[in-house]
Amino acid sequence: MENDRIRICDIAQELGLSTATVSNVIHGKTKKVSDETVKRVQELLEKRAYIPSRAEILLAQNDSKMIGIVVNDHEKYEGHVLEDGFISSAINALSREIDRAGYFMMVKVTSQWEDIVRFASMWNMEGLVLMGFCEQDCKKLRENMHIPFVVYDGYFEETEKICNLTIDNQDGGYQVGQYLSHMGHKNVLCISDNCICMDLERMEGCRKALKPEAVGFMEIPMQLEKRKIFYMENLSEILEYTAVFAVSDFYAVELIHFLKDKGYNVPEDISVVGFDDNVLCRYSSPALTTVRQDAEMRAGYAISILQNLKKGTEHRFTVKLPVFLVERDSVKNLNEGERI
Repeated sequence: MENDRIRICDIAQELGLSTATVSNVIHGKTKKVSDETVKRVQELLEKRAYIPSRAEILLAQNDSKMIGIVVNDHEKYEGHVLEDGFISSAINALSREIDRAGYFMMVKVTSQWEDIVRFASMWNMEGLVLMGFCEQDCKKLRENMHIPFVVYDGYFEETEKICNLTIDNQDGGYQVGQYLSHMGHKNVLCISDNCICMDLERMEGCRKALKPEAVGFMEIPMQLEKRKIFYMENLSEILEYTAVFAVSDFYAVELIHFLKDKGYNVPEDISVVGFDDNVLCRYSSPALTTVRQDAEMRAGYAISILQNLKKGTEHRFTVKLPVFLVERDSVKNLNEGERI
């Protein structure tokens, strides 16, 4: 039972020592502790069958070996942020990389930057990986914390001990535009729940590859039920396009299902392309053409950069990773009238 656990303060009180001295003996920091005191502490620890909790071990060490992963609980996820394909694949890759580097991982979901400060302090974090937080949040965190952190897809001014680990969003969109153009599509619709930051870059890339007037845009609602109504109200306009570029796989697969429910087939009636290449793409019907970002590569960079930031050897404020198009079955070749 946890309540029956012998604590450091119990050992210290029985021996008439400070808790710091007992803690130092437990964790092998005995340079400033006499041999006699070390022996007394060790004998009583054995006699009382003292078992340190993991928290005591980690917090007593100078290097906690703890890395925190913090995900923004944005309203668009409607309470299911860790179920999102991009988020889950990113955390899965980070888990393997953190374990390989000999660290422990803790995950927290919050939308409040103050929670991140408490989280990092409570567990003596060596570094953080943040997902989905805005420039203002990053500034507040930098003002209130001194540990290094990496931001996935951040948008902020260059700041010491922060690295923005992003992907080439515009090039990803450009590859989509080039591919659709090659397949004979000259009337493409981009859909997103916003028109800023990385979504904007993806759409701008698509427009750059095609003629600007060939690419339309619809801002879809963040809430599922509102999106269903939106698609229904705008279905005839959507079908005026030959292809849809959804700036996330989730929205792409969701649109495919909606169209199927209304009696339309992809890619026979309209083509659809996504972005991210999460597990949804391979099991959707048809399999989704999309832009792949390598979660394992980004996780490897994240942990390596955190280690270098801590040592003071990392001087990059932004690291941009490449992406590439994955061709599957959701795009029709209008030049030949057959599916690719």
